[in-house]
Amino acid sequence: MKVRCTALSSDEGPHFDILNANGFTVLPGNRQRNYWNASELIEELTDCVAVVAGSEPYTRKVLAALPKLRVIARTGVGFDAIDLAACDEQAIVVATTPGVNHHAVAEHTIALLMGVARGFPDRDRFVREGNWVRFNTPRVMGSTLGLFGLGRIGRAVAERARGLGMQVLAHDPYADENHARELGITLLSVEEILPQADYVSLHLPATAETRHFINERTLRAMKPGAVLINTARGSLVDESALCDALRSGHLRGAGLDVFEVEPLPLDSPLLKLDRVLLCGHLAGLDEQSQHDTLVMSAETILELKNGGWPAERIQNLKQSPTWTW
Repeated sequence: MKVRCTALSSDEGPHFDILNANGFTVLPGNRQRNYWNASELIEELTDCVAVVAGSEPYTRKVLAALPKLRVIARTGVGFDAIDLAACDEQAIVVATTPGVNHHAVAEHTIALLMGVARGFPDRDRFVREGNWVRFNTPRVMGSTLGLFGLGRIGRAVAERARGLGMQVLAHDPYADENHARELGITLLSVEEILPQADYVSLHLPATAETRHFINERTLRAMKPGAVLINTARGSLVDESALCDALRSGHLRGAGLDVFEVEPLPLDSPLLKLDRVLLCGHLAGLDEQSQHDTLVMSAETILELKNGGWPAERIQNLKQSPTWTW
């Protein structure tokens, strides 16, 4: 039984020992392949019963060409690139790894926030050009952070922001008010947060309702000189509207780890803008989170093979509790 590793940084690690010791043959990813290309992804997964997956798209076309596939074990918490309806029809389990990377994402969020706040990447570029430009930036301590989404990641960001001396506002219809109060977070509406926040950080899932949550209207409502941080999902932001807000100077900057199209096309206008700090969908990656997510992915595959059903990790087949390998 073959298991392919397509997730970034998954070509070695504890999952190999776990799965190999239990009758699976684990195959590292072929990094010469483009896993965002359907035909190449299909070729890599032919004859595989499971995949330790990254953020590459599992469309109906891809899934239909993989009749042996039983499990997509996604290393992370997002699964918007997977056609869940098609997986239901083919009885393919889609699992994620909740609770292992929120500290990594929170640190990355703060890193982007501080980087933009202190004028990077422009300061780095100026030095490399031999141009010792001096310009001031607002102090982060005493500023206001607006969080949209207050799950594990949002709360972890809030804790760090409070440690930096920031006031934290948040919106999440499912937030625990008592927990928010304990963390020093003020819960407000979207309309109340946008004009107050010096920094807006997104921690929402990708759904039809949250698509382009940041758009021309919400950008216009943001405080002049504010900074946008997105370490959640690219679909949350209308990138064209964001570029307009940056060009006009209405926003001071942005820190982006995720994009509407990934990998980010080299002709993206974001690449031509100053005051924008970019990273390639790596917020959840650090040594500890990588180890834990790979272990959990392997354990999920093994548990499913042995007749278990780790419901807290499974994102589909809600009507199929009798699923068997």
